[in-house]
Amino acid sequence: MSQDQAPLVLASASPRRLELLRQIGVIPDRVEPADIDERLLRDETPRRAAVRLAAAKAEAAKARAPAVFVLAADTIVAVGRRILPKTETGDQARACLALLSGRAHRVMTAVAVISPDGRCAARLSETRVHFKRLTPRETESYLGAGEWRGKAGGYAIQGAAGGFVTALQGSYSGVVGLPLYETRCVLEGIGFRLP
Repeated sequence: MSQDQAPLVLASASPRRLELLRQIGVIPDRVEPADIDERLLRDETPRRAAVRLAAAKAEAAKARAPAVFVLAADTIVAVGRRILPKTETGDQARACLALLSGRAHRVMTAVAVISPDGRCAARLSETRVHFKRLTPRETESYLGAGEWRGKAGGYAIQGAAGGFVTALQGSYSGVVGLPLYETRCVLEGIGFRLP
């Protein structure tokens, strides 16, 4: 960060988001995860949920650090209008994998940035991901490794589940959790100078 630019706070505990930011030369001055209520609103579409949750995370972090840029993101995995959970149990993960097996789904990641003067901007990345038909053995092996814990839709594409993907249309980094093109656009658009 240059001396005449306000600090950047990443409102996420995700090590993957931090790594992705570093790929574009952005190193946050601080990491301050935002703890918000992530329950979905009634009849909320996947796109709206991703944007609302990313903005809410940014706002929560901004309340603790007013004179900074705050960047937050949220990832939603959806089959049609059905939003899959961030899996907390093996049964949840098994149900998600069964739904994703042999079909396409969408991964939406929204990025929200709030400037030091309080302006907010957001961008949404939507990626279509196709999974192979999973065998019972593949499913159980994946579940046994525990990689699904806390992951939207029960999988992490940058891990073993990457071997299930037969096609991807859109942003790979968006599926990982931070779409780099959209992140660059929203940061530059709100006045954050990139390296």
